[in-house]
Amino acid sequence: MAKTNSFCWGSSALLFLCLVGFFSTPAKAALKTYQFDVQVKNVSRLCHSKSIVTVNGMFPGPTVYAREGDTLLVNVTNHAQYNMSIHWHGLKQYRNGWADGPAYITQCPIKTGHSYTYNITITGQRGTLWWHAHIFWLRATVYGAIVILPKQGTGFPFLQPYKEANIVLGEWWNNDVEEVVKQGNKLGLPPNMSDAHTINGKPGPLFPCSEKHTYALEVEQGKTYLLRIINAALNDELFFAIAGHNLKVVEIDAVYTKPFTSQAILIAPGQTTNVLVQANQAPGRYFMAARPFMDAPVSIDNKTATGILQYKSIPNTVQPVLPQLPALNDTAFALSFNAKLRSLNTAQFPASVPLKVDRHLFYTIGLGINQCTTCLNGTQLTASLNNITFVMPQIGLLQAHYFNTKGVFTTDFPDRPPTPFNYTGAPLNANLGTKLGTRLSKLAFNSTVELVLQDTNLLTVESHPFHLHGYNFFVVGTGVGNFDPKKDPAKYNLVDPPERNTIGVPTGGWVAIRFRADNPGVWFMHCHLELHTSWGLKTAFVVGNGKDSDHSILPPPTDLPPC
Repeated sequence: MAKTNSFCWGSSALLFLCLVGFFSTPAKAALKTYQFDVQVKNVSRLCHSKSIVTVNGMFPGPTVYAREGDTLLVNVTNHAQYNMSIHWHGLKQYRNGWADGPAYITQCPIKTGHSYTYNITITGQRGTLWWHAHIFWLRATVYGAIVILPKQGTGFPFLQPYKEANIVLGEWWNNDVEEVVKQGNKLGLPPNMSDAHTINGKPGPLFPCSEKHTYALEVEQGKTYLLRIINAALNDELFFAIAGHNLKVVEIDAVYTKPFTSQAILIAPGQTTNVLVQANQAPGRYFMAARPFMDAPVSIDNKTATGILQYKSIPNTVQPVLPQLPALNDTAFALSFNAKLRSLNTAQFPASVPLKVDRHLFYTIGLGINQCTTCLNGTQLTASLNNITFVMPQIGLLQAHYFNTKGVFTTDFPDRPPTPFNYTGAPLNANLGTKLGTRLSKLAFNSTVELVLQDTNLLTVESHPFHLHGYNFFVVGTGVGNFDPKKDPAKYNLVDPPERNTIGVPTGGWVAIRFRADNPGVWFMHCHLELHTSWGLKTAFVVGNGKDSDHSILPPPTDLPPC
């Protein structure tokens, strides 16, 4: 638990008091300490009881509260049977990849019975982010919100809400997730899909034995509420809506946006979205609901998680109303919603889009089939970027880079695919083998990068949410079909494109992002669908040091877990 403002972890009433405290204390950066005990706990959902890995026995885990400029010291002690690492998703960790968390990328995992302290300084960021396990599929239950309040004396660039709440969307398996994954790997096939979606760890009353496992948010007539929505699901993009209430989008991935109103939002795994909700309807009980978006021929858990927006003094006997969510395959809504996202781009919150590009990268996203001697049918499904399936190393890539350890990785990841083809034409079902390797791409310090991510029809097209560690990026362009390097850049938005850390590559389409490589280190980039990450849909950038020590990687901490 945090030693400062520790009561922030309690009820919503205490959260309000906590926020009042945050907004009224003297203006100075603070040191906030948290203790994360990774421990196994028995939990019941959907008429099933099972042991799950948690932080501090909580599911979801505790919310980390901070203010822009603060330093966090989070000591993680591992009491569980699995190796563990925690990623602080969206925090930039300037020069300090040692605190980023992905196992075997920036650290070796924390072994059972051991501890590691993540030392994180929050610079130039405010808003909603989140933390999660970054090893195996343990983030199925090991996750929680990060709430970064603005600097003291700095309000929101929108109406100050009366209260706020975290809405963390997830997935639930009745069986042990790690065992489910092992069974899938033995077959060389995807593991069984989840049994439910959840809102703050609870599936809601549309599921069996779940009346008591329903999240409820009490609101007062006429008040405005800020909802911090996080998609912590492993494999599903999700629609979210509240019956009878519009959602005003004001922030994505801890970056303020030009506000716009929508009946529903689309949020991919890894993304966060802040919305304002006015309690302006007839007092009653209204379902909030989350259900997947999938516009490709891929099997998916299509069940709806629900919580309740409940007006004060309304009895629980009143039946809630369900919202009208977009259809499962509503591509038009998905494209239209994402097209409305724009950076605020004011003097206080500028959109510093790189206009000159030093390095152009073009990565194809593909599924494939490789030989597998340990799989029952002799083959396994796989995934690749530029036809390279990433092989995880046995020691952390950041250590290997910092200490110049040879033989761990190469820096010859190709800037473009080896063989151009009609990426989104008819499905390609032949020659689906991929090359294996721990191949990284080297970026010069402070160089500007444009990366086009292109979906392909190798086996099938599919939407892929890609997350870049250590950076935000600007989404300057997107489209359906094949990227045209002659025509498409003319349509880029270089004025107020959305800035984020996780972006959905549309099904059978492409997305173009730009960023400045000003954060030295080794930074993971991967599909945030856990299935595809485990199949090798990932790589990393090695960003060189600048000219002086202030622009170079910090030395590793003394308690960095050994390999």
